[in-house]
Amino acid sequence: MRRTNLGATALLTLTAALYPLSSLGAQGISQARAGGTAADHPRVAEALRVMEVWLEAQMAYEQIPGISAAVVHDQETIWTGGFGYAHPERREPATPETIYSICSISKLFTAIALMQLRDQGVVALSDPVDRHLPWFDLRQAHPGSPPVTVEGMLTHASGLPRESYHPYWSAPDFRFPTREEIIEGLSNQETLYPGWRYFQYSNLGFALAGEIVRERSGRSFEDYVQERILDPLELADTRPHMPEELWGGRLATGFSARTRDGDRRPVPFFHARGIGPAAGFSSNATDLARFAAWQFRLQGDTEEVLHAHTLREMQRVHWIDPEWETYRGLGFGILRADGTTFVGHSGSCPGYRSQLLLQMDRKVATIFLANASAVDTGRYTQGMYGLVAPALKEAAREDAGEGRAAPDADVPPAGDADARPLPGAAAAGDRGGPEDVDLDLYLGTYDAFPWGGETAVVRWRDGLALLPLPTSNPTRGLIRLEHVEGHTFRRVRADDEPGEPVRFEVDDAGRVTAYLRFENRYPRVSP
Repeated sequence: MRRTNLGATALLTLTAALYPLSSLGAQGISQARAGGTAADHPRVAEALRVMEVWLEAQMAYEQIPGISAAVVHDQETIWTGGFGYAHPERREPATPETIYSICSISKLFTAIALMQLRDQGVVALSDPVDRHLPWFDLRQAHPGSPPVTVEGMLTHASGLPRESYHPYWSAPDFRFPTREEIIEGLSNQETLYPGWRYFQYSNLGFALAGEIVRERSGRSFEDYVQERILDPLELADTRPHMPEELWGGRLATGFSARTRDGDRRPVPFFHARGIGPAAGFSSNATDLARFAAWQFRLQGDTEEVLHAHTLREMQRVHWIDPEWETYRGLGFGILRADGTTFVGHSGSCPGYRSQLLLQMDRKVATIFLANASAVDTGRYTQGMYGLVAPALKEAAREDAGEGRAAPDADVPPAGDADARPLPGAAAAGDRGGPEDVDLDLYLGTYDAFPWGGETAVVRWRDGLALLPLPTSNPTRGLIRLEHVEGHTFRRVRADDEPGEPVRFEVDDAGRVTAYLRFENRYPRVSP
């Protein structure tokens, strides 16, 4: 397979010429829905379609070359999709099977490997690192500090510095150290803080965790993870390294953050080498969906790769930073938002961003992968969850015969300063309903220049909604419309009362050409 030549000075401009808003549609989306009751429910299907519209627009406005994503409900992957390009220079689409660096999501696999050894009695969380790595000679700079322990490394509370003694995050070639170079560099390093004083994210700590797996298993780290985790879970496209043989093929080309001109530069291939246990894995949306489903089915007194009790132990809070803003499990990051707890991990490596977000009580996971740096992955996984999880909850209630529920406010915040609250559900009543008009007639995007990029008209809760694009919080951005008569609708306020009218213009051929709100006209861009 041809390897693409990506020189350090090469520049790829991702402009509107590459992603024209009017042409984004069937050509820009490569998606596959798995069959199943959850995905087929009308409310869930509607939420997934709005999610697609939002993801596609965000990709274009942020000039992200390619995106792959997935949504999991318990044991069903209810949606997978790809947007944009894995290799923009030859317009090769990104798909759910496209492979990306998942960078720090690697830490979850390393933590699982170490906890397997813990469960075997080979390692204890309270063990000092030098009990297993006699060559560990990093200087303790804080007299009286607790030692660097296994648990301290897994929670990033050990006081270790963030990185090994090498500039591997630096351009142009991102040369990561070998394990021998990491070991040699320890003598030049010292602890940054006393143990258990502060949270300090540490790739060095997880590289050392991988070394403990190597020492205590008697296998190379990569072989151990492959045989004890990846193969049993049938994660055929997840590797404990970056597959150079797939570079330019199934492995997406990575791109930098945007320059001031809005361009993204291609990033050369890298291999994390000795930092692999912290940041070296590669995977795709399909495999990460399987990884999420495994966590949802590991319940009670069962064991599959790991005991269920051990996984729950890993996903509980083991460390809270003194500012009460950072919560860590054993390998897992933990987020508490509006009374709901999420677990998972994000990843950021040269040219790639990724995130796996799981809500264990509802058994809903969202997965996001991009071949570009400086992308807020949490905004995407939380936005996906906020749209789909309430729909899944409604579908479950309806299937249980409980009737339609009110919209669910249990969504993570996204931080839009001008975010509108999600309008509540309102029956059509005497003001008309969806049966009075063909709602598909109005679907599409409308020009919002200069106040915004565009507004999408989408189906939402048996009616229509306006979705301003771009937006970091699609759920809160939705403005629900209720049909009145003819081509006239009204906004539904948060208190379910009718708001201002929204009128659609229709030409002599019956095509919708624009909508008017507050007497301002917004021309239609695409159907």
